[in-house]
This record gives sequence, structure tokens and C-alpha cells, in this order.
Amino acid sequence: MTDQRFPAEVYAERLAGVAAHAERAGVDAVIVGPGPDLEYLTGSRASTFERLTALVIPTVGESWVVVPRLELAALRASAVGELGIETRDWVDGQDAYALALQGVADDATVAVSDSVPALHLIPIADRLRSFPRLATPILRTLRMVKDDAEIDALRRAGAAIDRVHARVPQWLVAGRTERDVAADITAAILEEGHTEAAFVIVGSGPNGADPHHEVSDRVIADGDVVVVDIGGPVAPGYNSDSTRTYCVGEPDASVAERIAILERAQQAAVDAVAPGVTAHQIDAAARDVLAAAGYGDNFIHRTGHGIGLSVHEEPYIVAGSDEPLLQGMAFSVEPGIYFTGEWGARIEDIVVVTADGCEPMNTRPHGLTRV
Repeated sequence: MTDQRFPAEVYAERLAGVAAHAERAGVDAVIVGPGPDLEYLTGSRASTFERLTALVIPTVGESWVVVPRLELAALRASAVGELGIETRDWVDGQDAYALALQGVADDATVAVSDSVPALHLIPIADRLRSFPRLATPILRTLRMVKDDAEIDALRRAGAAIDRVHARVPQWLVAGRTERDVAADITAAILEEGHTEAAFVIVGSGPNGADPHHEVSDRVIADGDVVVVDIGGPVAPGYNSDSTRTYCVGEPDASVAERIAILERAQQAAVDAVAPGVTAHQIDAAARDVLAAAGYGDNFIHRTGHGIGLSVHEEPYIVAGSDEPLLQGMAFSVEPGIYFTGEWGARIEDIVVVTADGCEPMNTRPHGLTRV
């Protein structure tokens, strides 16, 4: 394969899977706009602006793509060209929506991906007798369950971010700012094989108690607990996401004790992963350990999220979800504890569900790392 996508036959299988799922759902055609779904199905990273680009997948017959002529060369460089998918290019002044729906009956049941903006959805709907459905139920199962090529990509992404975490201690030095440390980490993310740094969180001291803190000019001090949550895509676009908690110098005994409990909670959730177990049960496995130790109220977010071409995608590992885990699902396991105005901690691995458990994509030590 190229450095940016899978072999063409992988995309052909995915397109056939969409058609089969759509037929079972009573849908005649699926329209997919630019975004992760289009990238999943063709390898194309086309963007959507005011001009329509759309992949149309009928349940019967061959797929086609509608694309502005000025974007045609880039689209043909994806699996669209390799698979010989019909391309219907258009120029300003033409009716791109009529072109997209040519071959789709006006009384057809059409489903549209959630990345298609209202700017394009409404004109499409105006040409149909019934308003389109959302294609998410058709696409979600395919994207949630990763194939062998995707799992291999996630392994490489996990190994790449592990190499970055291995280097973090050299930059976490008292007297430096979070922003200084984040700049070094960003450079390392690229050096270790990512195509970009999608996010870099360096939360020191009280900033670590905010799970969505990014970076600031706060000066790191001796004794600070520091949350480092980092990740990004590795070609062909599958993401890493891993969090470890560090301490600059020797931590207070109570800090070390609480983080040891968090480590047990994270391991309990990982150990609970298996086909057929629900997302709720994984969340509960981590939450119950923390609650039993008196820290249930300090765990203020879900236990995890799916990952792949998007950093956050289904399945979501959250209380109340009866989503059963399937072999091939990939998601984070990332419980945290947060003490407002003081410090916070989080431990995160990506795991992939196997036939009898899970395979972690991250292997760095989980406990508090003293630097």
C-alpha cells in the first residue's frame, strides 16, 4: 500500500459492506460526504466547502462520486481511481445535486452520512419524495469493528506514542512551563512517526484537575503531579491516544496512594474487556474500584471512547450503555481522579477486543512516573 492508505481491495470490501448493510436496513442508496466516513471507504481526505463532493453507494449496482472538477485529480489519487469508481465531475453553474441523484429514483429511501452539511443536505432532500435518513446506523458497525489492516495501523500508532512517552521525563523539569514541555512533546510526536500532533495536554499541579486542560504558561514546580495526554494520526490516518501521570520529584505519600488505586481501577477495566461484555460493565469495572476507595465523585467522565480515523468515535465506554463489545472494537480505557485546585491523574491505554479478552496498544508502565 502507499504510505497514506490501504490496498484497493480493502476499500472494495468496505463499499460492499455498506451496500449490504443498507439493503438490510431497507435503504436504496447511501450518500457519504467528506470526512472520516469517506476516508474509511475510499482513503480520500477530500474537504467539503460550498461545492458538493459526495460518494453515492446504491444497494444495487456500482457506486459513483460527484466531485467539482477542480478537485478531480486529488480524488482520483485515492482508491476512487484505483477501483475505477465512476466520477461525475462538475463545474460551477451545473446542478451537482441532480448529478449526484442521477440513477436514484425520487421515491428511493436514501441515507446520508452525518458529515454532509445542511448546505448540501437540503438540496438533496428537495429532490426526493421523503427526507433522507441518517446513515450513521449503517456506517457505525463497519467503522466500530476494525479489520486486520486497521488493527495493525493502531498497533503502529500505539507503539509510536509509547516512544514519545518514554522521552517525556527528560522535558518535565521544574522551572519550565507547560508550554515549553508541550513544544518538545509536539516535536517528538512528529519525530516518532505521526503525521501531526492532534492534541497535547500537559496539566501540572491544579491544572491536572481539569480533564480538558491543554497547556498554559504555568511554571512546573518541584512536587507537581503532571498529566500528559497525547496523540495523533500515523499513516494511513489511524490515531494514537495515551495518557500517563508523572511527578516532578518525590510525591506526597497520599498522592502516590491515590494514583496506585487509580492504576488498579484502570487494570480492572482492561481485565473486564471481552466479547459480549457491555460498555457499561467496562465503565463500572473502573468506577467501582474508585468508589470503593472513596473516590467515586472524583471520577467525572466516561471510561473511554472508540478510536480509529477519528480520535473520538464509537463505541463509547460509558455508564448506561448496553452496547455489547465485539471482537475488533478499539477504544480507550482511561479512568481519572481529579481534586479541584490541587492535582489530577489519568491513565489511558487503547485496547482492541480479541476473541477472549483484549490486546493493549500501549505498553508503557502505568504507575506514577517520578522524574
